[in-house]
Amino acid sequence: MKKYLSKLLNKATSSLSAQLLTAAFLGAIQVFAFAPFQQWWVLYPSFVGIFLLLKKVQQQHKKLFLVSFIFNLSMFVATLHWIYVSMDLFGGMPLIISALLIVLLCAYLALFPSLALWLTYKIPTKSSVIRLLLIMPSLWLITDWLRGWVLTGFPWAYLGYSHADTVLVGFAPILGVQGITLAILLICACLTLLTLKKSPKLASLLILAVVMSGYSLKQLTFTELQPAIKVALVQGNIDQNKKWEPNELYPSILKYLELSGIRNSKDNSGNDLITAKKPAETELVIWPESAIAGLEVDMQRFLQSLSLKFTQENKALLTGIINYDVNNKDYYNSIIMLGKLPPGQGYSQTSPNRYAKHQLLPIGEFVPFEDLLRPLAPYFNLPMSSFQRGGEIQENLKFSNSTLAPALCYEIAFPELLRKNVHEKTGLIITLSNDAWFGDSIGPAQHLEIARMRAIELGRPLLRSTNNGITAIYDSLGNELGRLPSNTDAVLRRAVQPAYGQTPYQQVGQTPLFIFCLLSLISAFVLIKRKAA
Repeated sequence: MKKYLSKLLNKATSSLSAQLLTAAFLGAIQVFAFAPFQQWWVLYPSFVGIFLLLKKVQQQHKKLFLVSFIFNLSMFVATLHWIYVSMDLFGGMPLIISALLIVLLCAYLALFPSLALWLTYKIPTKSSVIRLLLIMPSLWLITDWLRGWVLTGFPWAYLGYSHADTVLVGFAPILGVQGITLAILLICACLTLLTLKKSPKLASLLILAVVMSGYSLKQLTFTELQPAIKVALVQGNIDQNKKWEPNELYPSILKYLELSGIRNSKDNSGNDLITAKKPAETELVIWPESAIAGLEVDMQRFLQSLSLKFTQENKALLTGIINYDVNNKDYYNSIIMLGKLPPGQGYSQTSPNRYAKHQLLPIGEFVPFEDLLRPLAPYFNLPMSSFQRGGEIQENLKFSNSTLAPALCYEIAFPELLRKNVHEKTGLIITLSNDAWFGDSIGPAQHLEIARMRAIELGRPLLRSTNNGITAIYDSLGNELGRLPSNTDAVLRRAVQPAYGQTPYQQVGQTPLFIFCLLSLISAFVLIKRKAA
């Protein structure tokens, strides 16, 4: 086996072009670790392969950063290529320009992990144990953190998301998704050491310790279930090409009302009269992001009438809408609640029972350097691409005896943002989205995979309502309670138990990981100095 691997590695490193092709292949296969493919195991040959390749490249004094960059670039291109759908179908971009922009985005994202790999192999040490077990995972976590923060951040495709159905998921309520990433990197490092026959006992024991720790932690629960509440997630499946046309506003709303069990009719004077098909039990009805594709300020008569009817039916409605501040002339991507709500929380334009999105999507919701970019192409003038940010920390929404922590679309990919808004008495996580921008690509499946991890990290059920999919519900352990097929108009009804309490991750966040990185790098520095002495 060793002879075969050595022969294969020599062939893969025989020239710079061979190294780059090998690195591109090893990076590209990582897409299969994530949804919808969920072949988590491919990360291990991918990383072991790149570690062996970089060791060889280092010994040959060749293009170490370039090989690292191609590995990560191919990973991001394979994983994020679906972004082209929004550019092609809704942005009016020529194919060549769309492709170029995607490559540029992926090249930018690839700089962060490439820096980690480059530094890992540039730091002068002959010890593979120090390099792979102390330096590499620490630098990878640090550059991942930077990728999720610099220029508002893009924390997509963290390695840990791929392992939600493995024993390593036990680390999520303790350390968050990046705790799983650390476990994956340590196992990959140990497998590489075993391949190199370096410290095999240490490598074997560490793999066993990581796996057994993950298994043991997976058996623990940190939150306590509460009495169930009934929820109805409405998937309207509104055509994205027509959604923002003025004459489509009320037909879309009527469709949502019909799916919600409420129809619109006229009284004897011809005025709108909202009526119910049949009496309903107490229920939280959830519509997706910007389900009401109009300005809240312009729809007060309708919204007040709708809220009254939901109250009469002992129901509450949570829906996405656009809030316009007439005084400051600012737009906000918002969530409002109507209908049967706790005292003092009822609907009004100044009601506290609302949420304004904080983490805005670049280009989609705000355009950086807009004076320069907006004139270039329709893609930089998508509908509602000039939002203002809501506060980083906002009050939970309230329904019945429970409280709800909201996240709008892209925000669910920011674990620390949601963690700061989840409290001991937060019962549910609600995320509204509209992934119709990305058609039938793999993007919505990745988005759902990310949302599911938030339920596991914080030990709370997660309700995800979308325009055309994937609408789904997860319990406080991340187990799926139901989903709706994509591109269908339907309703997902379930009884869901809120959960109170705090996971260790909820209490301390990523602090333990920062401590690990600091101590690991200090230890590596001390050990390298000792060996050099």
